[in-house]
Amino acid sequence: MSRSDLVRPQLADTHFNRARASLRQLLNRYGRQGRSRSSTELQAALKPRLDQLAGALDKLNGYLVRVAVFGLVSRGKSAVLNALIGQKVLPTGPIHGVTQWPRSVFWSLETAMGKAVIELIDTPGLDEVDGQARADMAREIAEQADLILFVIAGDMTRTEYQALHDLLAAHKPLIVVFNKTDLYPNRDRTVIFQQLRARLNSGHLNCPDPNLTLDDVVLVAAEPAPMEVRVEWPDGRITQEWEAPPAQITPLTQRLLAILNREGKSLLALNAMRQAELTEAAIAQTIVAQRDADAEQLIWSFAKWKGLAVALNPIAVLDIAGGAIADLAMIRALARLYGLPMTRYEAGKLLNAIVWSGGRLVLGEFASNVLLGAGKSGAAMASLWDGGSSLAAYGTAAAAQAAIAGYGSYQVGKAAQIYLEQGCSWGPQGASTVLQDILSQVDADTVIARLKSDIQAATHAQPVPSSEQP
Repeated sequence: MSRSDLVRPQLADTHFNRARASLRQLLNRYGRQGRSRSSTELQAALKPRLDQLAGALDKLNGYLVRVAVFGLVSRGKSAVLNALIGQKVLPTGPIHGVTQWPRSVFWSLETAMGKAVIELIDTPGLDEVDGQARADMAREIAEQADLILFVIAGDMTRTEYQALHDLLAAHKPLIVVFNKTDLYPNRDRTVIFQQLRARLNSGHLNCPDPNLTLDDVVLVAAEPAPMEVRVEWPDGRITQEWEAPPAQITPLTQRLLAILNREGKSLLALNAMRQAELTEAAIAQTIVAQRDADAEQLIWSFAKWKGLAVALNPIAVLDIAGGAIADLAMIRALARLYGLPMTRYEAGKLLNAIVWSGGRLVLGEFASNVLLGAGKSGAAMASLWDGGSSLAAYGTAAAAQAAIAGYGSYQVGKAAQIYLEQGCSWGPQGASTVLQDILSQVDADTVIARLKSDIQAATHAQPVPSSEQP
């Protein structure tokens, strides 16, 4: 066994365990909000989000893989799922619309990472649900899925290409399942794949990088049409009977196993962190909105006292250091107000990010502290000898510096609010940090690696450095 074969499962376990630790951290952090002095209104607002985090943790603990199946009517979606499971648990039939609403069935599958529980979600035909309702249903189910199957059966229609294009926007691994190959014995997988990419790249759909490879197209016959067979009886009679051939589902089973064996745990961890990142942002935004008035008052209070302290301080160099300390204290006070844990080191990292992103505002405050502070210090020294005129100069410089310092502090506070709305997702166990680590560590030829750029473009994480101690 090569070293890479040993490293890969260890790395997948690391991703999996970090994702679970991150979810536990989020539940502990925001669970305390729901049990503390928070208002009843805030507790009620947080409960659905906390339930989402708890559900994501339960899903990881149970090694539950969610596979959503989409397609138009009469493509054999239910038949594909029955063939995978090995028994007919979902109704099928010749008429359209046998599946009227999303329905889940469960299937146990032995993988290299252990026994996985596969939740197979059968959905109504995408051409049976009208317009926006269809799009909303597909998007909601796709967002909750770890992997998507898109079932076709013959030449694809314009509606199918549009539906496939929309599902690719979920940035989840997607397998195109060409069903009913017993009716199309001459179909070639390579030709089907080339046609898919050509149509997805067409001007109408404008999907320049559909993230599909030849391996993502599989050919199956989930419920082959019955065949007439000749039966010879012991008494010499010969009859003709209809017999259903066995399902030809092995290519799909092998493709699912290949994905789960190689990157199953990393994929589950990645999807859990994507959901946790969105959920945490929603929780933090709820808390920020609930405490907006208190935060505004706190920011103005720090701005006022910072301006006053800068004005009264006669030593120029202390203005800069003292201003930074005041801003750090304000950031930590905001975090406490929102119930978000933040160490002094984390507050320093956040202030540093705000300073670099603040550009001209922060540079202007720094320049004013240097110039006005120097003038103020000089006036303070001169007042020891000539009194009134130097004190007047001191007061003018101090008032100008105080106004600039107070305004700068207010802007830092408002910027800190924006970062805090994202929670503390940038910490060592934060959802955004774990998500980015998974994306950076997966092998180049995995499904996750192919989705990497799209996921990173869609992420809501703020570019704040890790809070790990140096």
